[in-house]
Amino acid sequence: MPSRLERFVKEWEDRPKSSVKERISKMIHPPPPMRYKLAMALYKVKTQVTRLEHLVNKLQERDKMLFEKVVSAHIMKDPARAAIYANEVAEVRKIARTVLRAQLALEQVSLRLETVRELGDVLVTMAPIVEVVRDIKHHLKGIVPEIAFELDEVDSMLHSIVLEAGEFTGTAVDTTVISGEAKKILEEASIIAEQRMKERFPELPVAEAAKAEGAGLPTPPK
Repeated sequence: MPSRLERFVKEWEDRPKSSVKERISKMIHPPPPMRYKLAMALYKVKTQVTRLEHLVNKLQERDKMLFEKVVSAHIMKDPARAAIYANEVAEVRKIARTVLRAQLALEQVSLRLETVRELGDVLVTMAPIVEVVRDIKHHLKGIVPEIAFELDEVDSMLHSIVLEAGEFTGTAVDTTVISGEAKKILEEASIIAEQRMKERFPELPVAEAAKAEGAGLPTPPK
């Protein structure tokens, strides 16, 4: 099944040329300028990056509190209680990893939008980040739905900008290249997120990590 990006690329290629009446109508009632849409999308992306950063900090604080409870339970020789807290630590870290990956990927989106604003080349430069935003939105829906909602608006803005750029230039894009570029951005964000997790979240005691894994929860990075 073709992706949404492939479908709207096809729509560019199949769309008939505007009539004289339509072109005159656009001149009299023009849509919001592309630069304005770009500025709004960039602002929204930066806002969500900040919100995600604050969320990661909160998760780190909760992780620290739970981690201390795991250690205390160890000292009190209460393995059952230690396992309960360890499972909660693992769940917090699962969420933190997703949020951190989203934050890092959106930082890349922000940089890409700034490049477009300064240098142009809208179609080729922006098309991959449409897929990146959609991926992030999908992964955040069940964690921070309010941010996912904001990213849905960003998705619509970027979609509109890419469509306008395609209509203006009459150029089709290579969806294979776009998907590959989007995948590369997301993979880089995942790698850096794992490194940050190791730096910011201490390892659980081996026994508790094994129990968390047995309960179907992810163990912290080693």
